[in-house]
Amino acid sequence: MALDRDHVLRSAAALLTRKSTATMDEVAKAAGISRATLHRHFAGRDALVRALESLGIAECEAVLVAARLDEGPAGDAVHRLVREIEPAAGLLAFLYTENQLFEGEEQNEGWKRIDDRIAALFRRGQANGEFRIDLTPAWLTEALYGLLASAAWAVSEGRVAPKDFTHMIVELLLGGARRREES
Repeated sequence: MALDRDHVLRSAAALLTRKSTATMDEVAKAAGISRATLHRHFAGRDALVRALESLGIAECEAVLVAARLDEGPAGDAVHRLVREIEPAAGLLAFLYTENQLFEGEEQNEGWKRIDDRIAALFRRGQANGEFRIDLTPAWLTEALYGLLASAAWAVSEGRVAPKDFTHMIVELLLGGARRREES
């Protein structure tokens, strides 16, 4: 029987988003395979996390397309982006905390493409007068990532209702990013 790599990665992602310190034994059990089988496909935790990083990048890139970032007002595009990314938020929250992804080498080109697309959305919102210009697009992008991770953790721990995920993030982020009329 062939190993269903996607199933293993999604099982690992589901476990690690709930328990970031899970062992490879626990990951194997969650995926319904032996530890030896898991190690044949992923030499260790680093290899597994790198594979999860690739999955996260692929999911983010699909979300960027689905969210239609170039259509309509930038604020509406941010709302679509957050709504579309919600199913992957737990995985992204896990990856956000994995410092090893950024040690000793340059940022993965996939994350750079994602950062650039999201920053361009904020830049567009600034250019059309929707968003404040004193907050850089890079900072707004990082703030979005932080809010996504925080909301994913709060939902997974039952402190926040899943139905409130998009609303909480969009309201807090855009509440601070929207340009205000000068008095």
